[in-house]
Amino acid sequence: MRWPVSGAWSADFLRGEFYGGLTAAVVALPVALAFGVASGLGPAAGLYGAILTGFFTAVFGGTPGQISAPSGPMTVIMAVVVTQFAGQPGLAFSAVILAGLLQIGFGAAKLGRYISLIPYPVISGILSGVGLIIILLQLAPVLGTPVLAKHLWILARLPTMLQEINPQALLAALITVVVAVFLPNRIRRFLPATLAALIVGTLAGLLLLPEAPDLGQIPDGLPRLQLPELSLVDLPAVLKAALALAFLGSVDSLLTSVIVDGVRGSQHDSDRELRGQGLGNIAAGFFGALPGAGTTVCTIVNVRAGGGSRLSAMVHSVMLLAIVLGASGLVSHIPQAVLGAILLKTGWELIDKNYLRQLRHTPRAEVLLMVTVLLLTLFVDVIAALAVGVIAASLIFVNRMAELELEGLEPITEPTPASGFSDEENILLAEAKGRVLLVRLAGPLSFGAANGMVRRLGNVGGCEALVLDFSDCSYLDGSAAIAIEAIVRRAESSGHRVLMVGLSAAIAKVLNPTGALKDLQSGSRFRSRLKALRYALSLLTPAAEDDAEGTPS
Repeated sequence: MRWPVSGAWSADFLRGEFYGGLTAAVVALPVALAFGVASGLGPAAGLYGAILTGFFTAVFGGTPGQISAPSGPMTVIMAVVVTQFAGQPGLAFSAVILAGLLQIGFGAAKLGRYISLIPYPVISGILSGVGLIIILLQLAPVLGTPVLAKHLWILARLPTMLQEINPQALLAALITVVVAVFLPNRIRRFLPATLAALIVGTLAGLLLLPEAPDLGQIPDGLPRLQLPELSLVDLPAVLKAALALAFLGSVDSLLTSVIVDGVRGSQHDSDRELRGQGLGNIAAGFFGALPGAGTTVCTIVNVRAGGGSRLSAMVHSVMLLAIVLGASGLVSHIPQAVLGAILLKTGWELIDKNYLRQLRHTPRAEVLLMVTVLLLTLFVDVIAALAVGVIAASLIFVNRMAELELEGLEPITEPTPASGFSDEENILLAEAKGRVLLVRLAGPLSFGAANGMVRRLGNVGGCEALVLDFSDCSYLDGSAAIAIEAIVRRAESSGHRVLMVGLSAAIAKVLNPTGALKDLQSGSRFRSRLKALRYALSLLTPAAEDDAEGTPS
């Protein structure tokens, strides 16, 4: 459902949209605050990221009812960007604005359908890697220590952190985790677990644990305009960051769109969704906010609570804006450990445990791919993991398709009952006594199978005639055509005659530029396999015919 048609603005519709947007805002609030802190931009940046990306995507996106807000993968990348451009916020937000422009470009180029085709092992590896990074980054606030380091260095600093634990911060975090995990279902029906954990953890910090560090003063009012800064010297680094944000944000959003389609039975517009996400991230960049993407949890909460059109997603943003303008003083008292604990739970949920449980039954190539992507996410960065993962997955796919294509390459030298040949064709093959090699080329043949074709057919052995049957060949690309040309040229130069059967106009058009058809002797193309076999039998040398009839040489 998009905008309701005229006359459909019923009380039930408005009630569902309002309640859905309100519920989504309640769920998004603690996570947006936590992601803002984790990014290094502060909690207000997380809230305004949810407000701006949520509103613009609601209006201009292609998945009505989808809630956009800061997400785990986007926050991890943004934390790196903020660290990289420390003291130069204009460059960091230039990367966000450029990422939004790239997403609009993706949508204008109609790349949405292709971005959503990234193999699941790659997505799983990135999500699990990002989940682990989030968990590692929250160890310091949960323990109440002021350690600032990259996620992997935190492990090296862990002994020092354990010696400097703030017991009250750790207790606030434990209370938060317990409430978030063990909140009874009857309460979850009207109060989301993360919000309940935020409330209980904050109250515990205010009343019982005053030494747990809190967020401190949060700017109130509307955000200030953040003008971008960019120079030729900084352009490569900013562009790399923007590509990471744009690509991962697009993947994250479109995956959520697919999930929403499954829940509602709808059909989203991928390219329009990318354009809407791009506009939202441009707005976030101009106002110093955290970039965002479609969020599965908030969107599903919205839909299940009754929201389903753009109105509910707009209500979500308006409610968060009201909280920022009217309750920033209360937000400033939230303990850092409480938000850290909420992100610990978020990081744990990002780890793809279902896929990890299935690894023993998963093909080894896919397991290796997922593990490689996960390690690259941890030790290098997300964009490198994504690039390597997509390339490796493509090579694995091409190799598998090549194996299947070569299975359709069927060399035949003698009659077989299951071949589907006519009786006369089987008789002709029997009379040839293995001196005629018939090769059936079935299905598509692409570059992946080209080298295998040359290896299999490059040497026709003792055969005197090679019959290439294209009757069941549905597709031939340029690389496979060059392989056919090499096979024909090698066979003809060795004194073997090559005949072709069933060449369609499309296949002949691909073969023509390679010279494969020119290399054939005249009269070597046939429409039917039977005629080609008759002609091939007539080409056998007299000695071969005498041998076939049992006549001494």
